[in-house]
Formats: sequence, C-alpha cells, structure tokens
Amino acid sequence: MSGVTIVAIGGNALVKGNGFNSIQDQYEVVQKTVINIADMVEEGFKVVVTHGNGPQVGFGLRRSEIALEQEGMPLIPLVNCVADTQGGIGYQIQQALTNEFARRGIDKKVATLLTQVEVSSDDPDFKNPTKPVGSFYTFEQSERMKATHPEWKFIEDSGRGYRRVVPSPKPINILEKDAIKSLIDSNFVVIAVGGGGIPVVQREDHTYEGIDAVIDKDFATSLLAKQINADTLIITTGVSRVCINFGKPNQKELEVITIPQTKQYVLENHFPEGTMLPKIEASLSFLEESGMRVIITNTESLKDAINEKAGTHIIK
Repeated sequence: MSGVTIVAIGGNALVKGNGFNSIQDQYEVVQKTVINIADMVEEGFKVVVTHGNGPQVGFGLRRSEIALEQEGMPLIPLVNCVADTQGGIGYQIQQALTNEFARRGIDKKVATLLTQVEVSSDDPDFKNPTKPVGSFYTFEQSERMKATHPEWKFIEDSGRGYRRVVPSPKPINILEKDAIKSLIDSNFVVIAVGGGGIPVVQREDHTYEGIDAVIDKDFATSLLAKQINADTLIITTGVSRVCINFGKPNQKELEVITIPQTKQYVLENHFPEGTMLPKIEASLSFLEESGMRVIITNTESLKDAINEKAGTHIIK
C-alpha cells in the first residue's frame, strides 16, 4: 500500500497530568494533537493513526476495583479494558479530526476500527509477566486481591507499593488488516490498533478468544505498518529527537541515522529499556522487512518532521 504513513501517538501524550485527568482534559489534548495530523493530510499524505492507552487502562482498572470494593460489582477483565480504551480514545481522535477537517474544508473521512491483535499462547511473557498495570497497593491489599484472583501476580514497585503485573506478548498478526486497507482505499483516515490492539489467541479450532495482556503499542504499530506495506512509520515521544548519551554533558541529538548505526547505539546501551528502546526495536523491525523510513519525534514537530525539518530519521 504505497504512500501510507502511520503515526503512533503515546497514551501518556494524551494526558495532561497534575490532576487534570478527566475525559474532557484528555479531549482538549486530543484536539491539539490532531491539528498536526490534519496538517499532514492537507499536504496529501495517507495517514493511519495508532495510539497508546497505558494511563487510560490504569484509570479503567481502578474504576473497576473501586466498584468491586464499594458495590460488589464484578471486575472488568483487562482485555475488556483495552477494548474500552480503544473505543473511547478512538472516538475522541475521530471526532476531533473530523471537526478539524470540516474547519479546513478537507474532503476526508475518519473511521475508528476496533482491532484485535493475535499473540501466541506460547509467548514466554505469559509465564513471566513483568508489565505493571493499574494502581499501587499495600502488601495486605495485594494479598486480598490474590486470594480472589489466584492467577494474578504482583510485584513491589520501587518502594511505592505493589502493582499487578501482566504479560506483554509480542504481536504476530493484525486480524483487521484487510479492513484497514479497504478503508484507506476508500479515502478514510483510519484510527486502529489502539493500545497495541485487543490481545487474542487462536484456539485449535481456528477460533479466537481474548486474553488478559497488554501489547506494546510500538511493536503492534510496526507490525501493522509491515502488513499493510506502509512507507513511513512515525513514532511520537516526549522529545523532538532521539539522543545518545542522554542527560550527560556530551548528549547529542540524532538527525539521520542508518540501520547499522542504530544497532550500534543499541549495543552501546544508549536507549533505556521501557522508554526509547522498544521504539528503536520496533523501528528496526519495520525497516528491515519492508519500510522506507522511520521518524521519531514529538507531536508538535510532526509537520516539520515529515518534511525532513525535524525529528530523528532512521533510514536503510
């Protein structure tokens, strides 16, 4: 699918923080974010938008826990929380983009597609979950939760309390990839693979079932980019460019780097696990299989980055 650009927006980028975590607060951030995406569409780019959901899943789980504690309501499974955030965040991006196109007179439609992403039931992360989700608990609270849900695992998190940890398996197939292609061909800006996608596993009879896990948004976006043969993958983050020697006196911003250079920086441990490293690994996976270029930048620099005036560009 030539000419397609995929833009991945982080879930944290949609949260104001400092107590401003309401749905309306998030929508105000979304409205500002889509201005940069509309700029790209106005210049003629075919755009697919993906997004994270880390904070939002945490909020949803906590609401469910409070409802259990105070009203005895059944807990919402994690896989359903992922689906809920896909719909909620996707709706906000879809409405904000539609409105922005209307203001500019752009003849473009927007659609959010609920997206299931297949993972392997044999993924090693299911045996050793390490991804923290949800709220912090005291030891006593975590023990009570485990008594009710013996399959849950908790870890002590940096002296701040105990958190539930869940599997974060690697994505292996985007189930709705053909629908995404069809929507692009029909002049839609597509919002898909929200929160890394709804994790599902395939049974022996070739049917699917959801599974409690969270998929890394950047790995899922990279897989989508490969499966629809996109040209460009843009991963947004909190900085305008990737740096080596980050936070040190010899910190250096990277403007254009090749695959071999990027791999060398990985070997030299320039990219922290859990923050920049997954973005770099997802970028390399895309470029080595099918992609033309990857851009890593912040949302404010999207228009300049796509025109090679900002961001870190990783090329072959």
